[in-house]
Amino acid sequence: MRITPALDDFHTPNTETKNQNTIIPDTNIMIELPRSSSSGKREDMIELPRSSSSGKQEDHDYGLLAFIGLRFMLSLMLTRIHAGYFRISLSLCWETLLWKTLLDPTNNETKFLHHVPQMIYRPVLIFLWSFALLVLVFLSLLYLLKCFFRFNLVKGEFLHHVGVNYLFAPWISWLILLESHPFIAPKHVGFKALWWVFAVPVIVLDVKIYGQWFTKGKRLLTAAANPTSHLSVIGNLVGARAAAKMGWQEVSVCLFSLGMVHYLVLFVTLYQRLSGSDRLPAMLRPVFFLFFAAPSMASLAWASITGSFDTASKMLFFLSLFLFTTLICRPTLFKKSMRKFNVAWWAYSYPVTLLALASTRYAKEVKGKVSHTIMLILSSLSVLVIIALLLSTALYSKMLLPDEDPSLTSKLPKQSSRII
Repeated sequence: MRITPALDDFHTPNTETKNQNTIIPDTNIMIELPRSSSSGKREDMIELPRSSSSGKQEDHDYGLLAFIGLRFMLSLMLTRIHAGYFRISLSLCWETLLWKTLLDPTNNETKFLHHVPQMIYRPVLIFLWSFALLVLVFLSLLYLLKCFFRFNLVKGEFLHHVGVNYLFAPWISWLILLESHPFIAPKHVGFKALWWVFAVPVIVLDVKIYGQWFTKGKRLLTAAANPTSHLSVIGNLVGARAAAKMGWQEVSVCLFSLGMVHYLVLFVTLYQRLSGSDRLPAMLRPVFFLFFAAPSMASLAWASITGSFDTASKMLFFLSLFLFTTLICRPTLFKKSMRKFNVAWWAYSYPVTLLALASTRYAKEVKGKVSHTIMLILSSLSVLVIIALLLSTALYSKMLLPDEDPSLTSKLPKQSSRII
């Protein structure tokens, strides 16, 4: 019987011995400690030899082994999971908000959906929201456990030029899920209280990251800038849009200005980055879709602040539409990242959904077949992409926790082996 343990749940007592067997006291369980094969790969296993002990003793042995295996599995997940997995919750939460917008009876541009009985709307929305909530709670609990038991790895993410930006993702996901709630209105006191809970961490991260960009600290912008840096901007814009819906005009303008000023600086920096300064691995190239996610979110936020999809919102929407077109016209850019499934594939989904949301707002403001067609194409594409990602994740679930994740490979420390 074999169980693959977590990387940091073993240690070899004698470093000069490649293979050493250890007997757990008072049991017949033998653990074979990690050894290196000729190819350089480590083979980890736990072996339970056959014995002539009584059935009760065997049940005890297997029960103990199951407990150890469960601890190994949990330790494996805590070691390898990182904030980048919140890409999944971002996609599901944005998709829920898109469907809430499409199924809104007051949206005349989606009246073709209103032929469906009204009794179906609420169950569909509740199902989508509940599924997104379940995934987000699961990821949040896992990451919270990692903060307690693997804090050194969390610190490694904070010091990583890519990983630090995904620390915004959990709070963005919660803000979006709050906004897409089928029952709580933005004016509700619970909505306002939760907004503070989820928005304050975004502001704290802003002070730290933007402060380093401004004061040229250890991670000045010219060295640390990469497409995932847009998430820090999106976090402010999501908070601004939610604040505008609550009627907090000054707060929303404050967050919007904070996000947009740094977006302009980031946009110019990424356009003018020097050759060799892009340290983004090929597997992470799907995050290039964040280039058009930020202006899409900005157009929605400004429309909520002003109350209409005015000229400024349209300009931001057209910019995001142009950037989206330039990326899909370069499929070879993503060729290497598509060779093997990776959680980074989820970066394709939520930017497209954001653009689809902006298109629904544009179609509501500008009547006509062109705007209506753009909305239908982008909304359909968003649904197809997330369905494809859900199927791919289910089919390649064994690849969700790779030994070396490109998001953090360069910073995460190598884990030693030890017995629990």
